[in-house]
Amino acid sequence: MASGVASVWVPVDDMERARAFYRDTLGLSEGKVTDEWSEFDAGGLMIGLNAREGTARHADGGAVITFEPDGGLDAEVERLRGAGVEFTGGISDHPWGRLAPFKDSEGNDLQFYGPPA
Repeated sequence: MASGVASVWVPVDDMERARAFYRDTLGLSEGKVTDEWSEFDAGGLMIGLNAREGTARHADGGAVITFEPDGGLDAEVERLRGAGVEFTGGISDHPWGRLAPFKDSEGNDLQFYGPPA
């Protein structure tokens, strides 16, 4: 069961241009900034800007909703698999946490996030 939205992230082609838009045009407070990832506070909801990873321009546009599972990430992945949910790459481990991407009933990208061990 999902306990809330951890973040919403948007793939971007030009990080500097996107940062300027979210910061200067929308007036959101900028947080963490790297070449690949930037965060903005949208009234308590973190919006992340994620640099595209070598994909063709606008190949996979759209925001991704990231949920934090109530229980452990592995258990929730297994529960949803049992309910017929398609996971698109298994669980990946990163220094900043674990991700399990999946699709909703309409083919939109969603994912579960677990903090680093």
